[in-house]
Amino acid sequence: MLPLPDSRTEPDGTAVIRVLSYNIRSMRDDRAALARVIRACAPDLVLVQEAPRFFRWRKAAERLARAAGLVYVTGGGTAAGPMILSTLRAQVERTEDVLLPRTPGLHQRGFATAVVRIGGARLGVLSCHLSLAARERDEQAGLLLERLAALGVPYAVAGGDLNERPDGGSFRRLAGALTDAWAARPWGGELTSTPRDPHQRIDAIFTTPGVEVLGCGVPHGLPGVRESDLTAATDHLPVLAALRVPAGADSHHR
Repeated sequence: MLPLPDSRTEPDGTAVIRVLSYNIRSMRDDRAALARVIRACAPDLVLVQEAPRFFRWRKAAERLARAAGLVYVTGGGTAAGPMILSTLRAQVERTEDVLLPRTPGLHQRGFATAVVRIGGARLGVLSCHLSLAARERDEQAGLLLERLAALGVPYAVAGGDLNERPDGGSFRRLAGALTDAWAARPWGGELTSTPRDPHQRIDAIFTTPGVEVLGCGVPHGLPGVRESDLTAATDHLPVLAALRVPAGADSHHR
């Protein structure tokens, strides 16, 4: 397996970044293993699903961020589960947590969103966890596309637990409008559920046009990522992508 590119800022301000999408099941499993997996992936941005969202959830989110060498950006209880973490490399311009229309009898869903600057690049970021119900899930896929457009930035990345395989309608709707990073540049493993018996890809990272995918997949074999930690950390496998995001016209990178 070819190595996944490391994060860096190119001379013109273009940012090569690592983005991790990870359903962490409210940190009910091995928290030390979870933190080790995240650290070993060396992400600039982590798009979390099923973050702690009830009693003292902010403290739990802060503990995870600290253990993984990251900082809390937005989401968690305020977004009904999706959350964004980042390194200090990302300068946060703004954040917004969005609660989605709820179908009676089904879980509340939401999006965690942010606009960040990394190097000379400006990037919209969205973490999602779509519904188990097909009709609601399809509506949420449409709302996701609308929300990305409303961020008002030229480039964006969205990731999450879609609760659907690539042949499903909502997944195809997103892949029709955005780039499915695994399909564009497969790297590592494909299947994300479940860790002990991977048999389906229901977690994904998508990018808007202009963002170059350098590799994307489950980080099997990545130095520092132990298979025992992947199975102990939570009930999903993470998806890691390396992306090249062009610098903006107003680039003043550091």
